[in-house]
Amino acid sequence: MNPTSLSTSRAAYLVGEREVVTRVRSKAFIISTVILVLGIVAGIIIMNIVAGHQSTTTVAAPEPAAGQISSVDGVDVTRTASADAARDLVVNDEVDAAVVPDSNSATGLTIIALTDAPSELIQALSQSPEIELLDPDGGLTPMRFILSIAFGIVFMMAAMSFGAPVATSVVEEKQTRVIEILITAIPARALLAGKVLGNTLLALAQIVVIVAAVAVALIATDQIEVLAGLGAPLLWFALFFAIGFLLIATLFAATGALVSRQEDISQTITPVMYIVMAPYFLVIFFNDNPLVMTIMSYVPFSSPVSMPIRLFFGEAQWWEPILSIVISLATFLGVIAIAAKIYENSLLRMGARVKWKDALRA
Repeated sequence: MNPTSLSTSRAAYLVGEREVVTRVRSKAFIISTVILVLGIVAGIIIMNIVAGHQSTTTVAAPEPAAGQISSVDGVDVTRTASADAARDLVVNDEVDAAVVPDSNSATGLTIIALTDAPSELIQALSQSPEIELLDPDGGLTPMRFILSIAFGIVFMMAAMSFGAPVATSVVEEKQTRVIEILITAIPARALLAGKVLGNTLLALAQIVVIVAAVAVALIATDQIEVLAGLGAPLLWFALFFAIGFLLIATLFAATGALVSRQEDISQTITPVMYIVMAPYFLVIFFNDNPLVMTIMSYVPFSSPVSMPIRLFFGEAQWWEPILSIVISLATFLGVIAIAAKIYENSLLRMGARVKWKDALRA
């Protein structure tokens, strides 16, 4: 086939295919993927083992409630003079929970806790008692912290693993002058689209493998309820991830085109690296802040991390992820238009780093 007869879509497909084949044949890519999957599976298994061997649950209780729960395994009872005294120990964080008599409860007991009632204590009682949370939104629950790290690190690592190589590939082609040959056969926009779509496909494939590994590990460790709760958030994460990664990869390609030497690439991609790392750190530090999490769930670069967490805990309305997706798509269309202009105007400029104003000039 004559190269000049290639359509833009066909040219983009060929470039994307080359990106996929090159990475899949790389031993480093295969080994890193295997290590990542094994690490996630091992983490789930270890957390399950640790959860199964938790330390004793400390409980404050007045009589006669103290006598009723004193024989429960894994519970250390602190006897108090009154229900109010038991409640004060919970407020001061001296015990995990309090159990007090309650004539209105079916079990005759009520569990009092700060942010989360100990599941072991609930399961130990013959019937589920009434639960009163004094500060349901005031603390960091283990599951929220775990999900924050999981979604954040998967997004950051995937963006680093598949996004940064887009920039280095562009610079390598410029440095070796290969780009001058490619650009005569393939339109610049097709070259950009192929690189972005090829690496996005690879990143999504890795996400699918990770999701499958998580599902298998949760089933193997008999955590079916956790898996059922994660189902919808994981699907939303994959969708948000796809759009977020398209944005990241496009920015990497555009910023990579600004320089002609590998030594200079760190100067241009540093802002993009900050964009990639920011959601990970923000969601770790502010995952228990409803306002910050809500704002981040509408920001395209952080929504792949924050929105699935809000969905898992039932904090987002049904329309919120849809609106966030629309915002992300609109942002992507704007970014791709700007990035394409930068890419086209910088690709054949060799030597010194291309300035932003020159790259954006028509």
